Amino acid sequence: MKYISTRGLSPALSFSDILLGGLAPDGGLYLPENYPQFSDADLSAMRGLNYRDLAFYILSRLIDDIPAADLKNIINKTYLAEVYGYIRAGQNAEDITPTLKLERNLYLLSLSNGPTLAFKDMAMQLLGNLFEYVLKKRSETTNILGATSGDTGSAAEYAMRGKQGVRVFMLSPHQKMSRFQTAQMFSLQDDNIFNIAVKGVFDDAQDMVKAVSNDAAFKAKYKIGAVNSINWGRIVAQVVYYFKGYFAVTENNSQKVDFAVPSGNFGNVCAGHIARMMGLPINQLIVATNENDVLDEFFKTGTYRPRGAANTYHTSSPSMDISKASNFERFVYDLVGRDGAKVRELWSSVDKGGAFEIKELLPQLADYGFVSGSSSHANRMQTIRETKAKYNVVIDTHTADGLKVALQLRNKDIPMLVLETALPAKFEDAIIEALGQVPERPASLNNIENLPQKFEVMDASVDAIKDFIVTKSQ
Repeated sequence: MKYISTRGLSPALSFSDILLGGLAPDGGLYLPENYPQFSDADLSAMRGLNYRDLAFYILSRLIDDIPAADLKNIINKTYLAEVYGYIRAGQNAEDITPTLKLERNLYLLSLSNGPTLAFKDMAMQLLGNLFEYVLKKRSETTNILGATSGDTGSAAEYAMRGKQGVRVFMLSPHQKMSRFQTAQMFSLQDDNIFNIAVKGVFDDAQDMVKAVSNDAAFKAKYKIGAVNSINWGRIVAQVVYYFKGYFAVTENNSQKVDFAVPSGNFGNVCAGHIARMMGLPINQLIVATNENDVLDEFFKTGTYRPRGAANTYHTSSPSMDISKASNFERFVYDLVGRDGAKVRELWSSVDKGGAFEIKELLPQLADYGFVSGSSSHANRMQTIRETKAKYNVVIDTHTADGLKVALQLRNKDIPMLVLETALPAKFEDAIIEALGQVPERPASLNNIENLPQKFEVMDASVDAIKDFIVTKSQ
């Protein structure tokens, strides 16, 4: 299995070769040359497998340069009940991603049972173990550079802390995450973890990461790697739980399901797109945005118009406060017939702060199952209240965005799985506003906001982050 760039100007490489690098040298994102195809027989063979065996069945088709026994060992030590143990009453931790039935054909797919209480743990824990394995095999080190709007940062840091050969430099928007999210990241005191609070919004931090990654000489000299969802390893790990969710709510392979996905950087729903391309019977992929509704605008109009920092809203679902959806390029590459020249043409405008229109391709969106909707602060507060009143279930603000849009676009005869984004404890202030009560949190995380914090405040400057990396790498 070889991987190619969405912009068509980089050589095809193996999984291990692209794992550490993030962006391709031509600025594009990696995808497999061809998606593996799962037949009806494959789906039948996967049905009933536990999470670890299911992950191996899927990932072994996409990662063929790591010996099967080693890959299986990496997967087996990643997806353990003791790692993903923060589950609701009545659920089985061994399921890793249990489903919660709200009513007939309406479910939550529980993805936030990992150490940082967010769905990012599902991929990041695997990525940490893959990084350590490949670095050890190659006798190399890496400097991970990432940007986070809230959850990616803590998931990456908890997965990489103490890992040999790895330093993590994580950028986040200064004073724009929840207090819990901030404390999760900044309270880590590990010598290989560096938190940088950027004066700006997430997109400013993401632009810094991309600029450093596009400096080929600097990237090579300082061995810059990536853990954001621009990293293919993140996406491929997320594909697994779409299959797991599908099997949990269907009885046979002739049934189709809908997935509603809270969306900011398009990584989570991109994994659903890839699962569908590999043969998973998905009817609709519902892209749910908050007030930063660039993706909703595209799926309704065919115009992709990222916004600048001044027009990116700070909302009560802050992990989705993103106006430049990095992974969107992966889907557009498929949409335009895998034409790298066309993608370069479209993103030449985006990379300069502009927009593009491909309205002529709108009819094809239905072929890929995509529909979309948006949610506001008032919507998510109401959805949280109604979910508690009707089902006695407390959900976080991002999951509320997903559920709100799911209910709007739902076909009640088709199972609907809403992908949970995080546990409510991560967004305590919003839950208090909606319900007048403090959400439960694991006892081990009580008073995390009062722990000492270690971080640097930095202007949105590419030179500043380069200097910082150089200093800490000496």
